Amino acid sequence: MISRLKTIYLAIIFLFLYAPIGVLIAQSFNESRYRGHWTGFSLKWYESLFQQEQILEALENTISIGILSAFIATILALITCLALREVGKKMRAMFMSIANVPILNADIVTGISLMLLFMGMGMKLGYGSILIAHVVFNVPYVMLCIMPQLMALDKSFYEAALDLGASPFKAFTSVVLPELRPSIFAGFLLAFTMSADDFIITYFTRGAGVDTLPTEIYSELKLGIHPEMYALSTLVFLTVLIFVILFAMNRKKLSVEDLN
Repeated sequence: MISRLKTIYLAIIFLFLYAPIGVLIAQSFNESRYRGHWTGFSLKWYESLFQQEQILEALENTISIGILSAFIATILALITCLALREVGKKMRAMFMSIANVPILNADIVTGISLMLLFMGMGMKLGYGSILIAHVVFNVPYVMLCIMPQLMALDKSFYEAALDLGASPFKAFTSVVLPELRPSIFAGFLLAFTMSADDFIITYFTRGAGVDTLPTEIYSELKLGIHPEMYALSTLVFLTVLIFVILFAMNRKKLSVEDLN
């Protein structure tokens, strides 16, 4: 009885999580452009998607800004964490508290403050301002991923590599960096996700004619979201799903190899 209740509970949770996505996927195959009115199965919205230059441009901006901001934020966060490890415990705790302020701060405050900063510097709002803004709010998230694993890393490994004749750079890339790879990868993915999903900060720091998918969707709300956006959302979901499955399979394979 208890086992059956657990199964029902899990089924309800999964239904609650994925039912909206199921509706979105079904709507992307609906021949009608009106929500809630099914007129037949069709792939025309997928065909039309690749003819919508505005949506494709917003997708390109989302991906490019996400990758660039995540890469830059990961590099900056790694350097910052390495520097913080060498300072005292109290000083490190103070700097980490300061770095966590952007995470706790409301996005609208961060967005407005960055917009005022860029305008005060005479910087033209556009692709560059969005990229800088995304790097700013991504760095603390990546630091949270890297710092715990870096502090748990035994420093004697690095010192042993130096004693064996390796240069500081060679010792870092051959000993320290491989140990930090999981946290660096996790930080990069988190930063990319935060960037691709951000609306408020992007809205305040973008210029005229520059949109990401969240701001493009918002601009369509006034006249109604194009069905092509349903098709694009479905493709994005399937891409993420395939990536998660491949990652899980690779992780399972590595676990089996470790056991052997």
